[in-house]
Amino acid sequence: MQLKIMPRRKRLSAGRTPLILFLCQIISALDVPLDLVQPPTITQQSPKDYIIDPRENIVIQCEAKGKPPPSFSWTRNGTHFDIDKDPLVTMKPGSGTLTINIMSEGKAETYEGVYQCTARNERGAAISNNIVVRPSRSPLWTKEKLEPITLRNGQSLILPCRPPLGLPPPIIFWMDNSFQRLPQSERVSQGLNGDLYFSNVLPEDTREDYICYARFNHTQTIQQKQPISVKVISVDELNDTIAANLNDTEFYSAKSNRERPPTFLTPEGNASHKEELRGNVLSLECIAEGLPTPVIYWIKEDGTLPINRTFYRNFKKTLQIIQVSEADSGNYQCIAKNPLGAIHHTISVTVKAAPYWIMAPQNLVLSPGEDGRLMCGANGNPKPKISWLSNGVPVEIAPDDPSRKIDGDTIIFSNVQERSSAVYQCNASNEYGYLLANAFVNVLAEPPRILTSANTLYQVIADRPALLDCAFFGSPLPTIEWFKGAKGSALREDIYVLHENGTLEIPVAQKDSTGTYTCVARNKLGMAKNEVHLEIKDATRIIKQPEYAVMQRGGTVSFECKVKHDHTLIPTITWLKDNGELPNDGRFTVDKDHLVVADVRDDDGGTYTCVANTTLDNVSASAVLSVVAPTPTPAPIYDVPNPPFDLELTDQLDKSVQLSWTPGNDNNSPITKFIIEYEDAMHEAGLWHHQTEVSGMQTTAQLKLSPYVNYSFRVMAVNSLGRSLPSEASEQYLTKAAEPDTNPTAVEGLGSEPDNLVITWKPLNGFESNGPGLQYKVSWRQKDGDDEWTSVVVANVSKYIVSGTPTFVPYLIKVQALNDVGFAPEPAVVMGHSGEDLPMVAPGNVHVNVVNSTLAEVHWDPVPLKSIRGHLQGYRIYYWKAQSSSKRNRRHLEKKILTFQGSKTHGMLPGLEPFSHYTLNVRVVNGKGEGPASPDRVFNTPEGVPSAPSSLKIVNPTLDSLTLEWDPPSRPNGILTEYTLKYQPINSTHELGPLVDLKIPANKTRWTLKNLNFSTRYKFYFYAQTAAGSGSQITEEAVTTVDEAMASRQVDIATQGWFIGLMCAVALLILILLIVCFIRRNKGGKYPVKEKEDAHADPEIQPMKEDDGTFGEYSDAEDHKPLKKGSRTPSDRTVKKEDSDDSLVDYGEGVNGQFNEDGSFIGQYSGKKEKEPAEGNESSEAPSPVNAMNSFV
Repeated sequence: MQLKIMPRRKRLSAGRTPLILFLCQIISALDVPLDLVQPPTITQQSPKDYIIDPRENIVIQCEAKGKPPPSFSWTRNGTHFDIDKDPLVTMKPGSGTLTINIMSEGKAETYEGVYQCTARNERGAAISNNIVVRPSRSPLWTKEKLEPITLRNGQSLILPCRPPLGLPPPIIFWMDNSFQRLPQSERVSQGLNGDLYFSNVLPEDTREDYICYARFNHTQTIQQKQPISVKVISVDELNDTIAANLNDTEFYSAKSNRERPPTFLTPEGNASHKEELRGNVLSLECIAEGLPTPVIYWIKEDGTLPINRTFYRNFKKTLQIIQVSEADSGNYQCIAKNPLGAIHHTISVTVKAAPYWIMAPQNLVLSPGEDGRLMCGANGNPKPKISWLSNGVPVEIAPDDPSRKIDGDTIIFSNVQERSSAVYQCNASNEYGYLLANAFVNVLAEPPRILTSANTLYQVIADRPALLDCAFFGSPLPTIEWFKGAKGSALREDIYVLHENGTLEIPVAQKDSTGTYTCVARNKLGMAKNEVHLEIKDATRIIKQPEYAVMQRGGTVSFECKVKHDHTLIPTITWLKDNGELPNDGRFTVDKDHLVVADVRDDDGGTYTCVANTTLDNVSASAVLSVVAPTPTPAPIYDVPNPPFDLELTDQLDKSVQLSWTPGNDNNSPITKFIIEYEDAMHEAGLWHHQTEVSGMQTTAQLKLSPYVNYSFRVMAVNSLGRSLPSEASEQYLTKAAEPDTNPTAVEGLGSEPDNLVITWKPLNGFESNGPGLQYKVSWRQKDGDDEWTSVVVANVSKYIVSGTPTFVPYLIKVQALNDVGFAPEPAVVMGHSGEDLPMVAPGNVHVNVVNSTLAEVHWDPVPLKSIRGHLQGYRIYYWKAQSSSKRNRRHLEKKILTFQGSKTHGMLPGLEPFSHYTLNVRVVNGKGEGPASPDRVFNTPEGVPSAPSSLKIVNPTLDSLTLEWDPPSRPNGILTEYTLKYQPINSTHELGPLVDLKIPANKTRWTLKNLNFSTRYKFYFYAQTAAGSGSQITEEAVTTVDEAMASRQVDIATQGWFIGLMCAVALLILILLIVCFIRRNKGGKYPVKEKEDAHADPEIQPMKEDDGTFGEYSDAEDHKPLKKGSRTPSDRTVKKEDSDDSLVDYGEGVNGQFNEDGSFIGQYSGKKEKEPAEGNESSEAPSPVNAMNSFV
């Protein structure tokens, strides 16, 4: 049983009551299995306002389902439509869809009218909307005589269009005789009514071909108004004699061309009124004249314009608000301003509303003797009237039903019987439209049945939710009970959640959740059961992640990504660059564990992501590649030849000439070749081109020439060290003209607008023209049509626009060069397409499969190819996080976009945030842009494990207690259930003691540990948990304070007499040894100590060089901090001065340490992430002073 409302969740108690779900009787959108008796349901119908093409057969759709299968009938204009009497009308078998064959005979106008379909069986009758069928119309322009318009420079002008009324209304645009759109600007623009407005005219506005076109899209026809001639003259040209001869028609106005403040051309007056319907686009227009050209501004009085729904069109002369609502009513003001002044116009906007659903009635299934109700909620402006029909007949005149009571927008049923079955229609109407909805009441007595397939296997990743389906049907509505295992014990655990649609949820599935589950449905008429199976799989993990890399241009970089996964699942590894597909480039190679990028370029820099997907889960890891410049190498020193000289032209023919020269000095490096270049002084003066190369042994060359080129030549010598400077240019030589040898290349046909074909080509350069008067013959015809070639000869340009073409139709194109001498050879034919238009249809059947907490899979149906109206580029998914599932507060964030190229019908959304509410839609993309968005689909990601707590610090140390303070995780990824604190002591040799495990409530941020050992270091491991599992941990260390009695005993040792005597004896012995060494060292030449030491150096007292390879750079295994200079002592245990100058901090924990007055050590620790407690028993840190004293005792 599918519920269209979000079901409430019921958590099972830990008591002894079996896990049973009692579903409420009032359920919306109940689907009855098609093998059971049920009233008809309309499944498909034509739109209310149905405009047809009069050149094609009329198809009026009406499809319905029911048991028994329904029969169909039609009314036309309120009376029965007998299709058997009209030979042109046929009804599709098993359907109510009508086909009216007007292509063979008849006219579309004959069948214009209001149609309504009725689907009927023994349980009731469902009706369609009133379908208004009208043929589209594209009438011709009314014939009229248009006089030429003459006006002065700077005056305003309105060119009327007044297109014929069509159905639907035409699209208006202005073009010239060459089918080129007239340029528009802040000064010249087209109004919403199609007229062309000039705020002020300029001399360049003079032309004789201002033509208004009306395009009727439904019939693909274009109508043209007669051309309008406009002449703009300056005041200097207008003398008194000419002015006297101009009549009123020729002279448009007598205003001066001097500067003037703005006045409105449209709308008229200071105020106007506009009414629009809710959900439509509100378009407000203000066009002003003035000199200089006015600028338009828009404001809303007593309010602000909606940010995300407001758009400016036509150089801000038109204000558009999409999805307009009643809140958009009010006064809008447009302001026209130029340096001479400003004016404003107020438009009072009233937003009305056709009826719209608040709650449409839903099908109702009842068993005999039960109660129920149908509710119909609608709103509008004015408020709509609600009326009810039963089986298509108003309830006031329908057969009486004692179980039925009507209360306004609600029908209440009590003690229903089988005869109470019927289809009810709710009609909500006001002056702007109506809504009609069918909802049946079906009285059935049916034992339970399970609709989920038997023995369905569910596979779930461990520690994630498991959902076991049990779709069911029955009347009365059954109760649902779940069992696990062969013994059939009812589930009583607190870990299970049962949804109202029968689905069993295991919030955190474990390995022991594997097994067979049985769903049992019961009502008073019987029982049904079904078994499903659950398997729990290990999660996929990336055990070796790609690492940050810096690579020089031209180098090769490799990213590694090793994956560990469940042995029964087969992972697929996908690499992304900047969250998109990898470039389609052979430099990128992917094997099992590596991505290799060869010959690295600057644009290869970015974020590379390894995504491991299985059928059940997904995991990813990313690394950044930074591309840097290669290390510069010293510039080589060149010793190039001297340039050649004494150039001479001989044997001058039409298409060849001989060039000779004298080589310059080779500078002790033999000349290997000569490079000859030419300049065309006629077409490209100053630009030198490569002509040919000859051996270094030659001093002459026979050169081939092209027609109609004014040649000059120069020569350069090349040796192993480089190229010489160019020689002086030779004398000029002009060849004769000839017809072109070649045609333009790169010929393409691509439309820039939906109704044109832009033919482009790479023109011949002057060198290739072969003569004066270079032109091009452009030819085209439709590929699939029988039309002859259409040709036009154009000047030396690179583009020609064919206007008035159908949208996205293939064309055959050819472009041939010609000059004053003749034509080039016959050109090759290429294929192009007329302009694309935005796709018309959104992808359908969009549904989302949430794979895990960070990955979702989206599926959609492809759109029909004809509706794409262009080259299919792919599909684009817009998705955004709209609501936090933990805080339940809606926050609109930035939309993310993922594009899937080609004709893919599914895609993965990686990198989602756990425990979040997402919305998405899908659009098809062609070369023009995006099509309409599919209806928004929402989905939720499940909970994930939290991040580590934001901080952890230890405060208030005492002899036997420590207080911990922390901040919750920055990313909880769900609802925190508790914190786990583990701690263990560390003795003076850095060995770890027993581990203590402590659970702390999730609402705590402070905890005091008592009964600890004094003067003892403790290590703490702290992490948070959600229902999905444990998060990352944070570690910290701290020391309890020292006992005062122990400290005093340690001090007393240093004051004992025997200890003082021992220290004095040691000092005296050291003094005697130093004196003896000093005397022996100063005996000159007696004993070569220096040489002997050099010859027999003791390796233990050799200075440790940083680069001798004996000792690498050392860092703490946990903190990764290098030891400071002086933290080592030589093997002879002597201490250098710089070593002794180090502060005690240098030997501490890598933090700012200090002693209290009682001698205890206090450290301020900040949270840092470390390894698990079982690791890291060794440390390079020096023991604390207290521990050192204890070990001495």
